Amino acid sequence: MERTTCCVVGGGPAGMVLGLLLARAGVEVTVLEKHGDFLRDFRGDTVHPSTLRLLDDLGLADRFAALPQRHVHSIQLPIGRGGELFTVGEIGSLPGKYNYVAMVPQWDLLDLLADEAQREPTFRLRTDTEVTSFLMERGRVTGVRYRDRASGSTGELRATLTVACDGRGSLARDLPELGLQEFACPMDVWWFRLPREEGDPQGLVGNVGERFLTAMIDRGDYWQCAALIPKGADAKCRAEGLDRFLAAFTEATPWMRRGPADREPGPRSWDEVKLLNVRMDRLRRWHRPGLLCIGDAAHAMSPVFGIGINLAVEDAVAAARHLARPLREGTVGLADVRAVQRRRWPTTVATQGLQRIAHARVIGPLLQGRSPAAGGEPLRLAQVLTKAPWLKRAPAYFLAYGAGRERPPAESLRRSG
Repeated sequence: MERTTCCVVGGGPAGMVLGLLLARAGVEVTVLEKHGDFLRDFRGDTVHPSTLRLLDDLGLADRFAALPQRHVHSIQLPIGRGGELFTVGEIGSLPGKYNYVAMVPQWDLLDLLADEAQREPTFRLRTDTEVTSFLMERGRVTGVRYRDRASGSTGELRATLTVACDGRGSLARDLPELGLQEFACPMDVWWFRLPREEGDPQGLVGNVGERFLTAMIDRGDYWQCAALIPKGADAKCRAEGLDRFLAAFTEATPWMRRGPADREPGPRSWDEVKLLNVRMDRLRRWHRPGLLCIGDAAHAMSPVFGIGINLAVEDAVAAARHLARPLREGTVGLADVRAVQRRRWPTTVATQGLQRIAHARVIGPLLQGRSPAAGGEPLRLAQVLTKAPWLKRAPAYFLAYGAGRERPPAESLRRSG
């Protein structure tokens, strides 16, 4: 019978950060990741100031700085007639060393965290290991059943505490006592690539088209593009033809029209355009005896503001701070996992509230072909923020750190160099 103190299900940002922090704090931890590696495209790539400061606290700032990346210093939203862009979050105005969002391929960040964690004697990462169900005894989760995807073999891993970090498809969401609450979303997302040419903008670029919005992430030699389309409109939009969409995309992106005449085309078939079914929801309870959910497993975020990874990492830091000592001492109980939800609940609710406002006041109208300035409220708010630079710090701070910065366990800290 295999056994560990903490079983972390899922090797995404939340799972790897939690695994590293607990292992450094002397907790025996095993991370189960169903894929063989972290190399998957079309994932969130934003590393916010809170995570940058965490990496610095962990002594990883220099290694992270060596990764290929672009920096974003402000957040812009299309508001008003024609979708004028207004700066509503001036991250560059925040004090401190990390006053930007780093755009880094997520697999590079996860490889860094995994490499660092595996230096700890109490850490173990098992890839190609898919969790198939929970082990239950007397109403308590006591571990997981898994399948090795490489060999096809199955097994069980017992754990004092199981932490679900396996995203919006988490097995934990099938537990009715956790109470999944869903919110309407006006959009889905198409992911695709476009070649990047010399002279193109850098960092994160947004555009407004006819009934769609785009965000383009600078990958160096190509753009990772997200196009927001009306919810449920995938089949209809595809039926209208790829050429029509690419023409509309180019029309909404003036700098592409000014680029080189021999610019390589974008996707050559719809097979290269992947659909993300956007969901926004949260569990009413993130825990039950022996189980805790964090990150997207506890609260699936809208892609608005690109803050899902930030919240997931902060969840992991809060969980490590509350759970490291009781896990190490063998005293972890329901009160400890409840404390994690109490700590993270206000930020989650507030963030989803802001995303729902953006859905209703900006994104929904634009995708329906209407001006988002109907009634004037969003436009007036943007104008106030634009004219009062000191007000930009409020949304900028929220995007950078959430409601408040989470601090890791003292035992997990390392000095750079």
